[in-house]
Amino acid sequence: MATKKTRKSTKKARKTSNKTHKKSSKSCPTRLDRIFVLDTNILLHDPDALFAFKNVIVGIPFIVLEELDMFKRETGEKGRNAREVIRTLDELRTRGSLHDGVPLNHDTDGALLKVFHSPEKISFSQETDIHAIKDNLIIQTSKNLAQNSCHVTLVSKDINVRVKADVLGIEAEDYTKGTISSDKYYKGWIKLPMPAQDLKKLSQKTLAAMAKEYTLYPNQFIIAHSENNPENNKLFRHLGAGKEFKEVAPITIMDKFHALNIQQLMALDLLMDDDIKLLSLLGPAGTGKTFLTLLAGLYKVAQVKAYRKFLVTRPIVALGADIGYLPGDIQEKLHYWMQPVHDNLEFIASEIIHEDHDLLHLGSKKKQKKTKKKHPDGRPKTGLNTQFVEHLERKGILSLEAITYMRGRSIPYQFVFIDEVQNLTPHEVKTLVSRAGQGTKVILAGDPYQIDSPYLDFTSNGLTVTTEKLKEYSIFGTTFLEKSERSELAQLTADVL
Repeated sequence: MATKKTRKSTKKARKTSNKTHKKSSKSCPTRLDRIFVLDTNILLHDPDALFAFKNVIVGIPFIVLEELDMFKRETGEKGRNAREVIRTLDELRTRGSLHDGVPLNHDTDGALLKVFHSPEKISFSQETDIHAIKDNLIIQTSKNLAQNSCHVTLVSKDINVRVKADVLGIEAEDYTKGTISSDKYYKGWIKLPMPAQDLKKLSQKTLAAMAKEYTLYPNQFIIAHSENNPENNKLFRHLGAGKEFKEVAPITIMDKFHALNIQQLMALDLLMDDDIKLLSLLGPAGTGKTFLTLLAGLYKVAQVKAYRKFLVTRPIVALGADIGYLPGDIQEKLHYWMQPVHDNLEFIASEIIHEDHDLLHLGSKKKQKKTKKKHPDGRPKTGLNTQFVEHLERKGILSLEAITYMRGRSIPYQFVFIDEVQNLTPHEVKTLVSRAGQGTKVILAGDPYQIDSPYLDFTSNGLTVTTEKLKEYSIFGTTFLEKSERSELAQLTADVL
């Protein structure tokens, strides 16, 4: 399979003349007995998958065209990709017969696209479910091609399709273009153990000499710690090639909140740095990704006014069975999906109410004093924290928006937080981040081990792919948070279950 091409080079390849292709195909002829059959989900995942193969036949079963026709009416990412693939096929059709094979114009790649008739009968199944029938038609098409002395590989993101194909002796594999290896994933930090005496004397110069053994990226952290006591440590951030290391000092926000562990300190350091325009925070539940981002966003927008507005959005992907349509207008419907954001903001409010912080202007102090009661632990108990989010929205400080309506916008001078990004494709992340205008900072957060989208996994979701591709750029930073600070129970379930 070919290495990934950019969309720009793909478009250029599509415009290459037939004459150029004929010349190139002489030096790299198409292997007419080597066929890669693409499942519908491959094209819905990446519409440029047609152009990801070299010197082979790219096969599209006829049933795939029917499924694309069905998906093209959708308004989301699948619909957009389906329409793009159909337009591409229509353009290729003008160059020749899709039945006989049309050159894909990969310069020297020599790949051909063919559409194969789906069999009228399925010889190995009596399925009645319409989705299973369509899957089996794709498998049967691959089986028929393999019986004609061809080396056929069925490419699908559906695990069960790959399993069924393998049972029937058909070679099957996942679509791996653009995926990231889970064991070599870039976490944004490394650990550097040393004797406690050396740690005490550690300087910028000695650290730079020691770090030469490693390949360091801009804004990557180094945790220098004692060999015998990892809690005895110093934290540094690499500022880029030819630049010094920055020692990261403890950070306190609103005179109240601070990092609970060294990875949270890394996250806060990047969140508070306005030169970092794009930041990804990854980690399991309870590590503080959402809380730290909301805390930094409130501080940056409402306290120091470094940005005009704090925009929060997250994909609407249900965990478990969907309960159906939600009542109310768009804001009332959105409230259910934004509940984790409300919970964290109300917790922040409950922590700062008794200090009469500047963020709280929900009435006179006299009225607040009358309504205050005490929790058993001594904190104020008041209804003000439940009004906190509404207050921020009325003041124009905070905007909670559906991710569906982000396309086509330009968002300047805003602090943008996109949560649960592991449920988005790389193209969806590209679409969202490219909305960022002048002076905007974008934070992507999510848990790559908890993915609710059926065709995404750790290696292919938008969060991990974006992190891997942008790690070499100075305006990007990332931190993988490992330790849960939510509760002992949350940490136990994350480790054991």
